[in-house]
Amino acid sequence: MFKAKIYVNYKPSVLDPKAQVIQNTLRRLGDDNVQDVLVGKYFELTLAAADQAAAEAQVARICDEMLANVNTETFRYTVEELAVAQ
Repeated sequence: MFKAKIYVNYKPSVLDPKAQVIQNTLRRLGDDNVQDVLVGKYFELTLAAADQAAAEAQVARICDEMLANVNTETFRYTVEELAVAQ
């Protein structure tokens, strides 16, 4: 069993209105030192895959086909093998 942790964010060239609202609000609250805000999506998947490479390939495909809009978003992920309870 493997656990995938997936992070999806807008590409740097895409305006993120939610992040802009958060940054503007922080400035109004006096947090002028916040230089940038990044808003994204986070997913966790538990996979029954044959090995690490198969799990990573499956996660990459899922991200590319469903979880991220590759025109406007980027994604990154980690895949860790889960300890088997005995």
